[in-house]
Amino acid sequence: MTAGTAAEGAAGPVGAAGCDYRIEDLAQHSGATVRTIRAYQDRGLLPRPGRRGRANVYDDSHLTRLRQIAGMLERGYTLLSIKELLEAWDEGRGLGGVLGLVSEVEGPWTDEEPERLTRAELDGLFGGGVPSDEAVAEAVELGVLVPLPGRPDHYLVPSPQELAVAAELHTAGVPLLAVTEHLRELRAQVEHIAARFMDLTNEHIFSRCLHARPSDEDASEAAGLVRRLRPLAKQTVDAELARAMRTSASRNLREHLRRAASAGTGAPPAEAAPEPAGSTEQVRLPSGTLAAVRELVGAEQTAAFVAAATEREVKARVMDRFAAGHRSDSADRGAATESGTQGDAQDAG
Repeated sequence: MTAGTAAEGAAGPVGAAGCDYRIEDLAQHSGATVRTIRAYQDRGLLPRPGRRGRANVYDDSHLTRLRQIAGMLERGYTLLSIKELLEAWDEGRGLGGVLGLVSEVEGPWTDEEPERLTRAELDGLFGGGVPSDEAVAEAVELGVLVPLPGRPDHYLVPSPQELAVAAELHTAGVPLLAVTEHLRELRAQVEHIAARFMDLTNEHIFSRCLHARPSDEDASEAAGLVRRLRPLAKQTVDAELARAMRTSASRNLREHLRRAASAGTGAPPAEAAPEPAGSTEQVRLPSGTLAAVRELVGAEQTAAFVAAATEREVKARVMDRFAAGHRSDSADRGAATESGTQGDAQDAG
């Protein structure tokens, strides 16, 4: 034991009121190691201990701070960002509001409860159409299934509804790999919608309460706004999806009926009505291509990037045809001129 540890250990056990801690006691109660506690002190994340004679003593504020740090680390914050947060809210404003806001934003955004199931139960869910290992691997990659550590062929299902939709589509005849590929494309589009909704609320709502150094009251107000606005995004998407599905399904049905009628009469199918400007279609792309584009420009820009790249390629090919046509015309004119010159020469001879 070093001299520093001996001095810190001399404070004695935790008192009845739980006010004073030796460093070893603080480590035991917080779950951090003695080395980690000292490292936090050196980085300015944890206040220095008090003194009792020659001994260093810690109190409940140190324990609370260690638990705050651990909670923010679990949420993905870096030590640098944690330090900035702690310094900002140590100026008499506390961390209650901001931690409440963090909990509100990073907590569940659905009432759905995750479930667990085995590979045998998964096979049964798909009506005997046993999912291939490739399909299961795709589902794991997408987070539809989460393998349980140390338990082979056991999975956590974060969204049982999503898995039930996949099972129903498979029962209706859609291959599982087509289902997972559709989910991958859908997720990228939904992430773009989420990013746009956040842009909207940041610009018009949260900018007024989450300024450079918001107070505890500001953070609490923002947490309340999140609770109120959270269902609005889902309601908006539900309404717009219902509208789009009705439009798309109606158009699709009309097209099928038109083709069926044409097939019955032997007449060629009539021309379909032109699509309105700004309309969109679903296009299947290789998952590797989409993954590369997402890595390059981010999920929220994937659709726009693919559209822009496609338009540029189409325009380039149109320009190539123009240039090729011009070269062909020039060659034809040159050949005609040369032929005429040779004919004149023969006549002169």
